[in-house]
Amino acid sequence: MSSASGRHKPSWSASASTVVANNAAGYHDLKIDGYSSIKDGIPVGMPIKSSPFSVGGYRWRISFFPNGDNSARAALGCVSLFLFLDEDVADPVPVTAQFEFAFMGQERASLFGNRKRTEKKLWSSSATQGSVTVRCDAVVFKEFLAEEPVSPATFVSVPPSDLHRHLADLLETKKGADVVFKVRREKFAAHRCVLAARSPVFSAELFGAMKESHTAADVVQVNDMEAPVFKALLCFLYTDSLPEMRKGDEDVMCQHLLVAADRYDLERLKLVCESKLCEYIDVGTAATILTLAEQHHCIGLKKACFNFLGDLAKLRAVMASDGFKHLSRSCPSIKKDLVSMLEP
Repeated sequence: MSSASGRHKPSWSASASTVVANNAAGYHDLKIDGYSSIKDGIPVGMPIKSSPFSVGGYRWRISFFPNGDNSARAALGCVSLFLFLDEDVADPVPVTAQFEFAFMGQERASLFGNRKRTEKKLWSSSATQGSVTVRCDAVVFKEFLAEEPVSPATFVSVPPSDLHRHLADLLETKKGADVVFKVRREKFAAHRCVLAARSPVFSAELFGAMKESHTAADVVQVNDMEAPVFKALLCFLYTDSLPEMRKGDEDVMCQHLLVAADRYDLERLKLVCESKLCEYIDVGTAATILTLAEQHHCIGLKKACFNFLGDLAKLRAVMASDGFKHLSRSCPSIKKDLVSMLEP
């Protein structure tokens, strides 16, 4: 039994980012001349409002209550100060602000609010008899951002992978090929390890329980497939992409390749063919493609066909085609579904 010290330690990765506040700051001075007279002439709960001022793209005002905003404040000889938005702000985007009130020459008080209407109070009982100036310093937070770390200078440029090109050359030159496939009258040399790595069916045929008693020089016969289709299949196995095809041949080739992909359990190739065939669905091909989709369990392609046939005029035209006759024989349940779509 191995000791704990012999176990592999987990690998660790480290990263960091910096959160910064995108904000705007400003201040406004509210000067009140003849403070004593104003205080005596203004009842409890009545404010003096500053002129509007802008900070962070929003319009603000200060409300100053010389005798407090309610009787409890007045009984304590306090004043009340409010900072509020002088405009409507659409929810659910609140305005967040940090602000300080101070009678000039006295200590400050820091307050923080994040409501649509930001209101905080500061009390003072030492206002002078003459002129009083109240300063409000405000910082409006617009958003908090996580800064991307600065990438170091790049001295080496790494090109994209060209493995597919090298494997394509290997297929074309037949260098090291150790198996030959005969399709109709054509022969194709290939590499067992490449095919086995790409397809579980080829792996079983060439190395597993399905392996036949072939020598290295034997030829593997491929039935029920055309030579151009097998050639395109090999191209995909080596390069993970389809060969160039003429536009007029692409839909038919993709139908045959889809069948081959299902045969050799090549899910990605099957999906590539499904995607391309979705572009070729029309009145003349819909029945044939739908039959193919049903027989080879192509869910996405089948949905695309039914989406096209949702137009009743197109459905009637398809049902009059030769392809629909084949669909009726091969997939009676699909025919039943299509006929039911015509019912009122």
